[in-house]
Amino acid sequence: MGDKGKKDKGRREEQKRAKQTPKEKRQQKRDKNKTIWENEK
Repeated sequence: MGDKGKKDKGRREEQKRAKQTPKEKRQQKRDKNKTIWENEK
């Protein structure tokens, strides 16, 4: 149990890196919606 803090820190760093700019988020959302519509046709 002693290394839980270390593991936690690594996970937090990953989340920080995964953060996107609002512009990237919007782009991703649009792409996702596009694929959804294409799949429903």
